[in-house]
Amino acid sequence: MSDLEHRYEVRSREERYRGRIFTVVSEEVTMPGGGTAARDLVRHVGAVAVVALDDAGQVVLIRQYRHPVGRHLWELPAGLMDVSGEELPAAALRELAEEADLTAERIDVLVDLHSSPGFTNELVRVYLARDLADVPVGERHERRDEEADLQVVRIDLDEAVGMVLAGEITNASAVAGLLAAARARDTGWSALRRADAPLPR
Repeated sequence: MSDLEHRYEVRSREERYRGRIFTVVSEEVTMPGGGTAARDLVRHVGAVAVVALDDAGQVVLIRQYRHPVGRHLWELPAGLMDVSGEELPAAALRELAEEADLTAERIDVLVDLHSSPGFTNELVRVYLARDLADVPVGERHERRDEEADLQVVRIDLDEAVGMVLAGEITNASAVAGLLAAARARDTGWSALRRADAPLPR
């Protein structure tokens, strides 16, 4: 930790809410200019997302209802890091199978992002999955709740980037992952990180 970060010392902490996915806390933090400030924050379990790219250069998008925004959004296959002891690459492959009925022989890290660091520590790792194959019909995950009406489509990666720039895709991990995938493709995949690369902490 740098000297600058040491200046932001937590003097007190009060837990306001604890749930399965996140915890809400209020903290009193020292400020560099003197004094303290109250900060409310959401501590999150973290998540993974997957840009699944097939041999034809198409990516898998899902359309899912998101209650906080009150509408369906175009997203990547994604999910929470809420399985005890599960490694990140395994979580990504699990979500790809559950939400898109796909497996992948190759998986690499595309990008990591703090989804909204002004109020949460949520960190999302976005993977690139290639060499795709269908999950056998009898082994597919039964989708429930919002996932029960998932729409799964494949579109050209450049078309997906166009949807990002047109404001049609606004989910943060989808925006970051699709733009990163297009850039990585255009540079010959030279910037990809290993699937087990350490998270930025």
